Formats: sequence, structure tokens, C-alpha cells
Amino acid sequence: MRAAILRQFGPPEVLAVEEAAEPSPIPTEVKVRVRAAGINPVDLKTRAGKGVAGVLGEPPLCIGWDVSGEVVEVGGGVTRFAVGEEAFGMPWFPREAGAYAEFVTAPSRHFATKPHVLSHEEAAALPLAGLTELTRRAAESSRRVTGFLVEPDPVGLAGLDALIEAGKLQVHVDQVFDLEQVVEAHRAAEDHHGGGKIVLRV
Repeated sequence: MRAAILRQFGPPEVLAVEEAAEPSPIPTEVKVRVRAAGINPVDLKTRAGKGVAGVLGEPPLCIGWDVSGEVVEVGGGVTRFAVGEEAFGMPWFPREAGAYAEFVTAPSRHFATKPHVLSHEEAAALPLAGLTELTRRAAESSRRVTGFLVEPDPVGLAGLDALIEAGKLQVHVDQVFDLEQVVEAHRAAEDHHGGGKIVLRV
């Protein structure tokens, strides 16, 4: 499969699209054909050796967490998804998920059904930013929260879906780049000061 790999920490130019081994799901996991991957500030920091680089360890690494795509295989015990269903999520955060690739595998609870009103590019822009916003709203409502480091959360992802479907939450995508343009996408993200997200089309 195609994947954007970094073999050392540094500027955007350390990213290169290469052939990588295609993952297979184990029990409780799903395999998703990634159609789009959102770029977040933590991606840029991690690529530079900061962010969650200490969690991931040394390169080579495939970074990125926000994904949207189709389920192409399910492991034993999975009941939340069937092959062919569209899903979006933030698998494994803050561990390595490898979102900048054609396929990812992760526990089914790390995904939710993609909002049908969103394109894959829009859905891929949503998970980390949306879950962070839900956490902030919960804190402002004096509900019990554990902090602002969000994690893969099917309840939270479903909540985002409900807000989208009800028209109470909008997703803004400013630019879409092909996976082969990952260097240009990271350069643009570093210079980006708009309100929308930058997304990779895989």
C-alpha cells in the first residue's frame, strides 16, 4: 500500500510516499480503506520531533490520526461494523495509527459511522478537533472531564455525528491535497491561519 513515511524527524521534506506493508485486522479490529486523512497541529509537531514523538518512538513512522473511509475487513467479534460501511475516527491516538496511508486497522470502538451528509474529506477533518471541542464544552458545563488530551471515543464520535446531522456543527475544509503532495500539505498547514482544515486525499 502507499503510505507517507518519515524516516527522521524534521521539516516537511522528511515525509515521502513509499510502499508499505498492508495491515490485517486481529480480533475486535476493523480494516479501513482510508479515503481522506485530516492534518492536525499535533501531526506537524510530531513530524518535527515534538508533539507525541516521545510516545511513538524513533522513525520510521507513519503519522496522522484523523481518518475517513470504508470498512473492507472485520476481525472476529466485531459487531459494530460490516464490510462496505463508511466510517470515520481517530484510531490509536496518541499511539501510532498510520493515517497517512491507504489502509489502517484499529479496534472497532475507535470508529463511528461517517455522517452521511459529509464527504470523506469533511469527515476526516472532524475527529480530533470535534472531540476536543466536545471536551471543552463538557468542561464549561462543569461536567467531570479528565483533561484536554482526547482519546478515541465512540460515544463522542457518535455525538459529533448527531450534531452534524442536526445542523448544529459545521465542518470547514480549506484545502485538499493528494497523498503524494504530503510535503506541500504540511508546508501549507504550517503557514495556515484560516478557520478550516487541510486534508489529504488518499
